[in-house]
Amino acid sequence: MKKFFLPFMLMIFILSGCGGGQDSNNVNSPNYKGTLVIGLDDEYAPFGFRDKNGELIGFDIDLANEAAKRMGVKLEFKPINWNNKENELDSGQIDIIWNGLDITPERQERILYSKPYMDNRQILLAKKSANFKFTSEYDLAEKIVGTQAGSNSEDYIAENKTLLDSFKDFKTYATFKQAFADLSDEKVDVLIVDELAAHYELNKIPRKFEISEVTIGPVTQLGIGFRKSDVELRDRVQKVFDEMVADGTTKKISEHWFGADLIQYKK
Repeated sequence: MKKFFLPFMLMIFILSGCGGGQDSNNVNSPNYKGTLVIGLDDEYAPFGFRDKNGELIGFDIDLANEAAKRMGVKLEFKPINWNNKENELDSGQIDIIWNGLDITPERQERILYSKPYMDNRQILLAKKSANFKFTSEYDLAEKIVGTQAGSNSEDYIAENKTLLDSFKDFKTYATFKQAFADLSDEKVDVLIVDELAAHYELNKIPRKFEISEVTIGPVTQLGIGFRKSDVELRDRVQKVFDEMVADGTTKKISEHWFGADLIQYKK
């Protein structure tokens, strides 16, 4: 009996020690001091994009950096294929999606979300010289229509076959930067884009594009995305985001990027 007891207790000690070590390095641990990987489309202004020096800047970049500072963790921003974002999250290649991410019922099946923090809708953007007059989504008939692959608008169009069949062609793009380039070059007639992204582009080159205030699909909300299993991490981020809203930090960041406080938030 004595011969069994010592090795048995030693095994328990070793296993307990291993478990404690894993916990101190796990992103779910309250003591986590490691690096969180944020997945994003790095050409999606104004949420996350590169300036002329190649540095990542943007509205959600600023929010994420402030949250990380308060949590005492480091961030790594990783450009991903937006159409593959759920797989990137599930596989552990990234820890968080924080990049103008719409909350949809389909995505909620695979993504754990924060509380919504901003309203969003899909609208139309075209060249002024085209002189289009849109009053509804069905005025897109016989037009070459484009949007970003993996976006909420692509999902909506795919689910509405009658609308899709009315288009002359439907193009999807890996990034909105590519989509805007094709619109500028008249390779596409009209883009379905996030309202906030459209207004940002319009402010940069107001004489070239114009927005049609036609809502395509349902109005959505933006949230921060996590793996389904990372409830504690989501709650930690949510806690500091609540603090940022309460002390006016999110308001300042929003005003910097949009000229107004667009945070729509309920505790």
